[in-house]
Amino acid sequence: MFTGIVEELGEVVAVTATAGDSALVAVRGPLVTADARHGDSISVNGVCLTVVDVDAGVFTADVMGETLRRSALGTLRPGAPLNLERAATLGSRLGGHLVQGHVDGVGEVLSREPAEQWETVRFRLPAHLSRYVVEKGSITVDGVSLTVAAVGPDWFSVGLIPTTLKLTTLGAREVGDPVNLEVDVVAKYVERLLGDRLATGEPGALPGVSITGPGGVGSPGEAG
Repeated sequence: MFTGIVEELGEVVAVTATAGDSALVAVRGPLVTADARHGDSISVNGVCLTVVDVDAGVFTADVMGETLRRSALGTLRPGAPLNLERAATLGSRLGGHLVQGHVDGVGEVLSREPAEQWETVRFRLPAHLSRYVVEKGSITVDGVSLTVAAVGPDWFSVGLIPTTLKLTTLGAREVGDPVNLEVDVVAKYVERLLGDRLATGEPGALPGVSITGPGGVGSPGEAG
């Protein structure tokens, strides 16, 4: 589990193809490797990876084909910057929100609008994730916990402060770049729990709430 507060900007050292469609990724990150051991979890651009080995500030991790296909890690090349965060502990401050490091989909930078002290960035949002994203809710973009400023059927926007622009990869992302997205896990669990109740007619289901699609929950007053 992570918080979405990036600890360090790391760098891809090497990407080596392994058996099948998997890869071994080497990442330089002196801070996150300072106390890292074999088996520890580190968030790499929002993807939870397991440390295989650590040597002189560089850790290696196996990335299976499923992860390469369903996240933007498949586009990594040596020299690319990475957002890194060690797994949270029971005594950690929850500065962002609960982040699992399980990517739900890949978005894309649609536009950037600089202002005097901050910048508004709009991202493409895969349609199947739109129901989990709400204005002023939380979303993780490349491992960074952000607050949604506005949302549409296939996009959302956020405001990036100078610290985020300077200390994460989001400051250098260009229009068309892919990004890893993870929606708020609480929203997915609420949907599942309400969906099961409504589908089976269990007592306690909210009146006037209906299923609008596979696993989806409608708003009060919609026809079921």
